[in-house]
Amino acid sequence: MTPGADTMYILGRSIAQGKKAGVLSALGISTGAVFHIVFATLGLSIILTKSAMAFEIVKYLGAAYLIFLGVKAIFGKSDGKFKLDKENEITDYKKIYVSGILTNVLNPKVALFFLAFLPQFIDPNYVKSSLPFLILGSTFLTTGTIWCLILALFASKLSDRIRKNYRIKKWLDKITGGIFVALGIKLAFTKK
Repeated sequence: MTPGADTMYILGRSIAQGKKAGVLSALGISTGAVFHIVFATLGLSIILTKSAMAFEIVKYLGAAYLIFLGVKAIFGKSDGKFKLDKENEITDYKKIYVSGILTNVLNPKVALFFLAFLPQFIDPNYVKSSLPFLILGSTFLTTGTIWCLILALFASKLSDRIRKNYRIKKWLDKITGGIFVALGIKLAFTKK
């Protein structure tokens, strides 16, 4: 019932950095889900369920990445001015998108979700075919992307005025960073 790392990543980026950052983070999360769909379809995700070491490696990489993002947001230096340089803007948006992908791909709970969830809806007669996994994964991806985009748009719309005030924006960045650190710690202590 509580939002996971993906949802918090999208909300944090949307609230702290606006609509474009929120949309790109949602698209990054969805791109990461494509990897999980392919892994589940090919059976590679089974490695995470069978190998405790593989699960731990992915889990700790994901936790470290979330903590890194959080610490960077909390202690990020700023001179009190907003950057309007187009070159920096492009680079930042690329980083937001890639961070969304990594946030999703390095979350072993997403891989386990696909392994536990998708097979329940596949007819046992077709379990050896990859087509049902691809169809269900694509359906999940479509609905999930729509949800993530709606989440990003509404969160950024609600926070537009707040974000224009530099002091509030600075605190939003720190709160978002704190949430990422907390999610990274939570992921690190997640049991298989």
